[in-house]
Amino acid sequence: MKIIKTIVLILLVAFIALQFFPIELNKSDIVPKTDFLLINTAPETIQKKLQVSCYDCHSNNTYYPWYSKIQPGAWFMEKHITEGKGELNFNEWDEYSDRRKNSKLKSIINQIKDGEMPLESYTYIHRDATFSEKERKEMVHFMQQLKDSL
Repeated sequence: MKIIKTIVLILLVAFIALQFFPIELNKSDIVPKTDFLLINTAPETIQKKLQVSCYDCHSNNTYYPWYSKIQPGAWFMEKHITEGKGELNFNEWDEYSDRRKNSKLKSIINQIKDGEMPLESYTYIHRDATFSEKERKEMVHFMQQLKDSL
């Protein structure tokens, strides 16, 4: 019994110690002129869905829920955001070349069609980020029109 208490105590101290290593927040009060939604005329439903389902990981401004302050969950979120922005940053959309935009739109279309985005780990907690079949079709249609117009 003493060994179990010692292990629990060590784990508790380790958990508390982890809390002293916060993440760098992905927050900005500025929406740059290069933002996807400022550059492209999207229907309101598409704008809202992009912001709810995509912008937390693919922009320079993330909404952080309460659990984002608890390690190691915060590190998990930070990793997703860093990787997401590395792949696509909607705030930098107009800085991309037409070729890159075309490639990103193709990727967006395929990932939404295949149900790969938003990530399943994200939609566990953010239930409103999931796409209904109608929303999925509307988003794919909008992105395809945008791709065709390049």
